[in-house]
Amino acid sequence: MDLRAARSAGEDRTYELSTSAERADEALVELAARVIDLARRARLTIASAESCTGGLVGHVLTEVPGASDVFRGGIIAYADEVKVVSLGVLPSTLAAHGAVSAQTAVAMAEGVRGALGVDLAVAVTGIAGPSGGSADKPVGLTYVAVADATGHDIQRFHWDGDRHANKVASVGAVLDILMARLPRVVP
Repeated sequence: MDLRAARSAGEDRTYELSTSAERADEALVELAARVIDLARRARLTIASAESCTGGLVGHVLTEVPGASDVFRGGIIAYADEVKVVSLGVLPSTLAAHGAVSAQTAVAMAEGVRGALGVDLAVAVTGIAGPSGGSADKPVGLTYVAVADATGHDIQRFHWDGDRHANKVASVGAVLDILMARLPRVVP
């Protein structure tokens, strides 16, 4: 995917997004193939919990032939009720921090890891746009979390594209965090 990083204040990373959907799709599938290959060689299973991407992570992973060797599935938790019922996110976490927060992303990753019984789980929650943002949580704000037996990592992003571009960028971030985590768990 053609993402050019530009540092912004704080922990956010802002990216200029490529307008070439076809190039982005090809790049995402190539990255997904590397994730699947590493997980397969490490004999690890993967699952996803998705909110703002609406199943796009699962779609990209399953574009890779043989993904079923390691990818067990995902839970699309677009509504808060699904986050609570299916992923075990505490209502108090949502009340205190909101659906788009580091705390919720981590709870989603840990929840899908337990629900699907996998080694490595990833979660994404954000505001894809064009509406739904606020001064504190603008459109494009996204959190990506990964969890395994050793703990979790969380990253915060701020995308500046349209709804589709923000979703595609979020999937890229999910695959990147998986790639970063896999070497630590590969025997």
